[in-house]
Amino acid sequence: MQIHPEQLESRLRGTLAPVYFISGDEPLRVMEAADAVRARARAAGYEEREVLSVNAGFDWNSLAAAAGSLSLFSPRRVLDLRLPTGKPGEAGAKALRAYAERPPEDTLLLITAGKLEPSARKSRWVQALDQAGVVVFVWPLDSRQLPAWVRTRLQQRGLEATPEAAALLAERVEGNLLACVQEIDKLYLLLGAGRVDARAIADAVADSARFDVYDLVDAALAGDGARGVRILNGLQGEGVAPAVVLWALARDLRQLALMARVLAGGQTIPQVLARFKVWESRDTAFTRALQRLSGAACNRLLRRCALIDRVIKGQAAGNAWDELLQLTLWLAGVNAISAGAPSEPQ
Repeated sequence: MQIHPEQLESRLRGTLAPVYFISGDEPLRVMEAADAVRARARAAGYEEREVLSVNAGFDWNSLAAAAGSLSLFSPRRVLDLRLPTGKPGEAGAKALRAYAERPPEDTLLLITAGKLEPSARKSRWVQALDQAGVVVFVWPLDSRQLPAWVRTRLQQRGLEATPEAAALLAERVEGNLLACVQEIDKLYLLLGAGRVDARAIADAVADSARFDVYDLVDAALAGDGARGVRILNGLQGEGVAPAVVLWALARDLRQLALMARVLAGGQTIPQVLARFKVWESRDTAFTRALQRLSGAACNRLLRRCALIDRVIKGQAAGNAWDELLQLTLWLAGVNAISAGAPSEPQ
C-alpha cells in the first residue's frame, strides 16, 4: 500500500505491516518516517534490530540469511535495510521480490532508500514491496508547503510563529529541513516557549552582528546611502544571510509601494503614515522615501528584489551582495551606476 508521509502516523496506530519501504531525497523526513516505524515496532515488542547496509560488494544472500535465522534475544525483530542509492541491482531486486513474496513471521523489514527514478518506482521489486506492506515516497516540500511545515515544527517546540515569521525562516533555510530544525532549536534556546514574530527570527539569525537589517532599511528609506553601505558591509562581514537582508528590504518596499499608491490618490503624507500605522520612530524615513519614490519606482525595485531572490537561490547569475548593494543605493536615491554595472530596473 502506497501512502503519503503525513499518513504514516495514523497508519502505524493499527497492525504493523511486515514490510515498510521509505524512499526520498529529503534526509530529515525520510529519517523521521523511519524513526516512527522503529518506535512503533519497539512498542509492539520488536526488541531486536539488525542493520544491513547496502554498499559496494554487498551480498544480497545476507538478507535471506538474516530472515531465516532465529533470534537469541527476542521473538520479534526488525531488519533495518539501508539502500542509499535506491538501486539494488539485479541481485538485490530478485532478493527483495523473494522476501516480499514470503515475509517471515515476527520479523519487520524496514527499508530506507534514496530517491527513486520514475522507472524504478514502477519496477517489479517496488511493486512487490507495495503488495507486501507499506510504501512511502517522500517528496521535497515546495515553497508553498514549507512555511506551513515550519509553523508545525515551531509549534512542536512550543513556539507560536506569525505567518510572516514562518515565511522568513522558510526562506532563510532555503528548503534545507535539517538546517531549519537547527534554527528552531536555536530559537527555543534563545527565546523559550511563546510567540515568535519576524523580527525575532531576523534578530536570532543575526544576533551576533553589530548591525541590524532594520537599521539598513531605515538608512536606505531616509536617503542616507553612505550609512546604508556601511551597514550592508557590516552585515556581510558578520555572516548575515543575504536572504534575511533581502527579506527586510522587500518587506518595506512592498509597503512603500502601497503607500505611494494611496499618496497618489490625493491623501497627504501624514494621512498615509497614520493609515499604515507607521511607527513614530520611522516617520522621517518613510516621509523622505515617499517624497523621493513613486509607486512605479517602488514596483521596479520590487522586480529587482525578485531577481536578487533568484540570484541567492542560484537560479540566476550574479553576486547576491553586489545586487543588494545596488538595491540599497537605488532605494536611497543614489545614482551610483558605474561603467559595467547593471542599469536601473525598468
